[in-house]
Amino acid sequence: MKTLRRRGEPLAFCYYINRTFERAMDFQYKDSISAELHNNRKGTESMAKKKVSIPQYGTVMRRGIQYYRTRITDADGKRVDLYAETREELYEKELEARRQVEEAVFRRKHPTVAEYCEKWLLMQSAKVSSSTLKGYTQNMNNYIVKPLGDMYLSEVTADDIRLALIPLSQKSAGLYSTVNMLLKCVFYSAERNQLLDYNPCVGISAKGGKPGKKKNALTDEQVKLLLETVRELPPYVFIMIGLYSGLRREEILALQWDCVFLDVPTPYISVRRAWRTEHNRPVISTTLKTKAAQRDIPIPKCLADCLRQVKATSISEYVIADSKGQPLADSQFKRLWQYVVVRSTKPRNYYKYVNGQSIKYTVTPTLGMTQKNQPKIRYTLDFDVTPHQLRHTYITNLLYAGVDPKTVQYVTVNEVNSNQKFDLIRKSILSILQTKNAYDIMPVGKMIRLNSFITQQKPQSCDL
Repeated sequence: MKTLRRRGEPLAFCYYINRTFERAMDFQYKDSISAELHNNRKGTESMAKKKVSIPQYGTVMRRGIQYYRTRITDADGKRVDLYAETREELYEKELEARRQVEEAVFRRKHPTVAEYCEKWLLMQSAKVSSSTLKGYTQNMNNYIVKPLGDMYLSEVTADDIRLALIPLSQKSAGLYSTVNMLLKCVFYSAERNQLLDYNPCVGISAKGGKPGKKKNALTDEQVKLLLETVRELPPYVFIMIGLYSGLRREEILALQWDCVFLDVPTPYISVRRAWRTEHNRPVISTTLKTKAAQRDIPIPKCLADCLRQVKATSISEYVIADSKGQPLADSQFKRLWQYVVVRSTKPRNYYKYVNGQSIKYTVTPTLGMTQKNQPKIRYTLDFDVTPHQLRHTYITNLLYAGVDPKTVQYVTVNEVNSNQKFDLIRKSILSILQTKNAYDIMPVGKMIRLNSFITQQKPQSCDL
C-alpha cells in the first residue's frame, strides 16, 4: 500500500499510521472469510441432511396395519426384527439398535470389574450353596467392587489390587484371605476367557490381616463347670453332643433320631445331614460340602445315656428342635446360646442417655453374683465358650490321649465306608473311654487319663 504523507510530518509517524490501517483491513478481510466459511459449512450440513438416503425397507401387514421392517444381528449373533410405521422412524430405530449392539459387544470384550464380578457370581450360583454365595457377594461388593468396580479389567494393575487390599490389613486374617481368594478367582477366570493379556494378581501375597485370637481347648475343670451350669438349661444337649462327639454346629442342629443308634453294642452317631439358614429359616440338606463329611462316630456311654433320656420325651424327629418340633432358625440358636453367654463374667457394655447424649458404660460382673433383674441367673463362668470350642476340646483330648491322628481324622472329617475302618475307630476310642469311671458325666480329658496305657508323649493341640 502506498504511504500517505503530509508535508512536515515525520516519515516514521506516517509508517505507523499506514501499518495500523493495513492490519484493520486485514482483520476485516479475515472476518469476512470466516463468516463465509461458516455459512458454507452450515449450508453443507443442511445439504448433507437433506441428501441422507433412507433405505427402501420392506413392508409387512400386522393386524391390518402396514409396517416397515428390517433385520439386524444382535450382540449374541441372533437376527432381530425391527418394525416402524414410517421409513424415517425405522431408520432412527435401526441406528439406535446398532449403536446398542456395538456397545454391548464392546462391553463384552472389555467389561468393568463390577460387571465381571457380577457374571462370576452368577456362574458360581450353580456350584455353591446360597449361604456361601451370600458371603461371596457381600465381601466382593464391600472390598472389590467399591475400590475397583468402575475400572475396566484390562486397566487394573497389581498396584491397584495392592491398594484395594490396604483397608483389609486392619481386618482379620480370615477375611483378608477370603477377599484375596475372590480377587484371584475373578481375574484368573477373566484370563482363561482371554479377556486379559496379563493377570495383575500374579505375585499378590495371600498373607495379610490381623491374626485371630487363639482359642484354647477347655480344661477338665472348665468342662465340668460348664456342664454343671447348663445341666437344667436348653443348651445342655447341644453341649454334650459337641463335647463327646466333636460334631460341628451345622451337624448337631441337623441331627435326626434316625441317625442316632443307641440300641447297639457300640452306640454311634451317623452324620448325613447339614443345617443352614436362608432368611433366618432353617434348611436341612443331605448334600454335604464334601463326601468325606459323611462319617460314623462312636460315642461314650455318658452321651448315649443323655440321648436316651432326651429321646424318651422327644416329640420331634430332630434331636434339637424348637417347641413345634422343627429345626432351629439362626435367631433361635443365638437365643439358645445366650443361656451360656449371660452366665459368664465377660465385660458388658450398655448405653445410657444423659442430657440427650448417649454415654457408654462398661460393667464387669463378679464371679458368684446374680443379675439384678433376674436373680436366677448367676455368674458362674469365668471363661468364654463358643460352639466351635466344644469340637476343639474333643479333638484335643483325643490327641492328648494318644489316639492316632488319622483315627481322629476319621472321626471328625473322613467318611467311613468299610467295617474295618469303623472297627478301628471303635477299638481306638473305646479302649480309652471304657474305664471304671468312664460312665460318669465328666470331661473326656478326665476319662482318658484314667487309662494306664496312655503314653506320656502328648501331641500338640490342633483342630482338624
